Amino acid sequence: MPHADYDACLAMPFGALGVRVEAGELTRLEFLPAGTPAFAGRDPLVTEVCRQLQAYLADPHFVFDLPLRLAGTPFRQRVWQALREIPAGETRTYGELARQLRSSPRAVGQALGDNPVPIVLPCHRVVSGAGLGGFNHHAAGAAIEVKRWLLRHEHAT
Repeated sequence: MPHADYDACLAMPFGALGVRVEAGELTRLEFLPAGTPAFAGRDPLVTEVCRQLQAYLADPHFVFDLPLRLAGTPFRQRVWQALREIPAGETRTYGELARQLRSSPRAVGQALGDNPVPIVLPCHRVVSGAGLGGFNHHAAGAAIEVKRWLLRHEHAT
């Protein structure tokens, strides 16, 4: 049975991904637990989001081309825009991104954790100078396993 919070739910190798669109723009992708029932949406944009996510699963160098509505402060918008410049198979550290944006690694990390469309805006490509770092406001558990999977998928580890 479809979940009321999402327009679609896509089964992924690491669990499930809830898809939310509003007024012709992608507004949210949310990691959901493995076993969450998948369902397809009827909206043409939802279908296209799912098609592009499947294309990414088939080819980690696939470049997303989706209309996005990203609610966030100007600083968060700058951080999220910077993510688009990190190619698949490469990583940047929080510190490198912070220097580029003239900010602090902690502020960058908070903005990354609030990324409303992970994978499309590849926050998983930002790592700690000492290792993997956090993901989706988590330092351990399922979220970190998703980050590991995404980086392995892109041959970045």
